[in-house]
Amino acid sequence: MATYFPVKDEDKNVQLEGYKGKWLILYFYPADFTFVCPTELKELGEQYSTIQELGGEVLAVSTDTVFTHRAWLETEKLLKDVKYPLAADHTGNVSIDYGVDDEDSNLSQRGAFIIDPDGILKIIYTVDTPIGRNSNEIVRLLRALKFVRENPERACPASWNEGAPTLEPSIKMVGHVYEALEGK
Repeated sequence: MATYFPVKDEDKNVQLEGYKGKWLILYFYPADFTFVCPTELKELGEQYSTIQELGGEVLAVSTDTVFTHRAWLETEKLLKDVKYPLAADHTGNVSIDYGVDDEDSNLSQRGAFIIDPDGILKIIYTVDTPIGRNSNEIVRLLRALKFVRENPERACPASWNEGAPTLEPSIKMVGHVYEALEGK
């Protein structure tokens, strides 16, 4: 895909295979020069250094061109600090592959996919078009994925955050999750 890299102010083609070895957050959004999208991309930009510290990378994707991406980043003040690349899926093929294409508008829907360092899809997070996503939740999910990858015998309960209790599933825990979480 043709991709705009704002830090170097250049465009080049990227392949998703090029992200192997990293956690990839593939972040689809409907279109440049819209209303909810810049709020999401700004918030994701605020989390970008944390994502990189966790061994991750972000690739934002819409059906716009790299030229539109560049103009939007230069124009929209909310996006002045966006440092991650924006891919141009102007054929819509990648959006179709990930099931986030809107056939009526030919735009991407709001979908975030977290792919592990081996290239395996681990998280699908989608919301309705008029609703912005929560970047803190994306980082929380990335932390949880990283934790269970490094601790395969453990599981993360609902709303788990780093440092909170985790679970070690076993037949003896069935019906006693409360006690496992409370240390009783």
